[in-house]
Amino acid sequence: MEKLQTQMQSDKNIYDGWVNDSDLIGTHFRYGKTESITDLMANEGKNFTSPTLDIKDFIGISFTTAPDGKIYQLPDQQFANLYWFRADWFERADLKAKFKEKYGYELGVPVNWSAYEDIAKFFSEDVKEIDGKRIYGHMDYGKKDPSLGWRFTDAWFSMAGAGDKGIPNGLPVDEWGIRVEDCHPVGSSVTRGGDTNGPAAVYATTKYVDWLKKYAPPEAAGMTFSESGPVPSQGNIAQQIFWYTAFTADMTKPGLAVMNTDGTPKWRMAPSPKGPYWEEGMKLGYQDAGSWTFLKSTPEKQRLAAWLYAQFVTSKTVSLKKTIVGLTPIRESDINSQAMTDLAPKLGGLVEFYRSPARVQWTPTGTNVPDYPRLAQLWWSHIAEAASGEKTPQQALDGLAKDQDAILTRLERSKAQATCAPKMNPERDAQYWFDQPGAPKPKLANEKPKGETVSYAELLKSWEAARK
Repeated sequence: MEKLQTQMQSDKNIYDGWVNDSDLIGTHFRYGKTESITDLMANEGKNFTSPTLDIKDFIGISFTTAPDGKIYQLPDQQFANLYWFRADWFERADLKAKFKEKYGYELGVPVNWSAYEDIAKFFSEDVKEIDGKRIYGHMDYGKKDPSLGWRFTDAWFSMAGAGDKGIPNGLPVDEWGIRVEDCHPVGSSVTRGGDTNGPAAVYATTKYVDWLKKYAPPEAAGMTFSESGPVPSQGNIAQQIFWYTAFTADMTKPGLAVMNTDGTPKWRMAPSPKGPYWEEGMKLGYQDAGSWTFLKSTPEKQRLAAWLYAQFVTSKTVSLKKTIVGLTPIRESDINSQAMTDLAPKLGGLVEFYRSPARVQWTPTGTNVPDYPRLAQLWWSHIAEAASGEKTPQQALDGLAKDQDAILTRLERSKAQATCAPKMNPERDAQYWFDQPGAPKPKLANEKPKGETVSYAELLKSWEAARK
């Protein structure tokens, strides 16, 4: 990230091509330093563009398309953030009966956060042990570390229902809480029409803190992302609300406590449950799309050579092989291949998810974020204040919103962005914005509606029906 910023700021070539998250789409199209792939293919790269590239086959191309309608990045690998659970435990008759007796509904895939919380409490406090081993109903991480930032910027607030309706991202307010008007960011504080410190974001942060303390293993609060990642594979976690499908390959290794002897997993992945502020038409989670990006400061000959290489590593034959090995699909043709059909029983629902119409609700950070590197680094220190109890969730998010607005204000004053630069709203009473349609939404009187679940088998049937 630092080297990419250095080349963008200095206009001195460091690398001929870059693979960076499409989370930077809002950065790339605003600064005018990035070559539009649409323009590249039409102009100097026309004779160097493969006739079999098939842009429409890329499932993440909407993520890398800016408000000007141009493509700025070419996806190279993708993975979503979904719900993970021990399907074998959820199917046990004794546990199902015990859960229904206590909560009044079926143990199953949670549709809402209320059910997730009930299931977390059930396994951590009621079941406690399975086969003589202490088990927990939730897993997460909470150490003050940069990875705590993406734990939240990777769409945690949108899962709760913060921001506005819109796919791939909410408009005018996205899941970071940043409001745009005519593509110009105008603020992230509620007093500017943003939602970074609104009731839905505060609710999402409160639940993160509460669940980590109450239902996760005690050591989770001191873990980073990379330390917590392998924990569910050790066999003592019942479910995880925030789980990256990039872990699929590592979670399906023979001999793990979460694998059957026939090579099939004891676990499954399913759509993320939604919080009480969520409405139909909103995104429901995060999807990472590491994407090829080319800067104008790279000499043309080298940029075109990198473009050729990018097309090779994303070509249909190479892409299918990468999908089979790494399980991070980028093409429709990969997902619908016979090879993936054959692998499906061993991948815990990955293939079924990517073939389902539901997948469009899982998207990366969008174009509302005008400078991803500068803004993203603010999050982890503020979230850590809430995780440690140093500040309340409201106080921590007030600080985050204030700091984000300060950077947006500096970007506006600097005139460094060639297009769609911030134009900050003046601050006004928060109630004015709560009275407007959409985000920021006022606090709900009841943030815990009745828990709702669905059986995994019924979920798969509904996906299959929707595909037809």
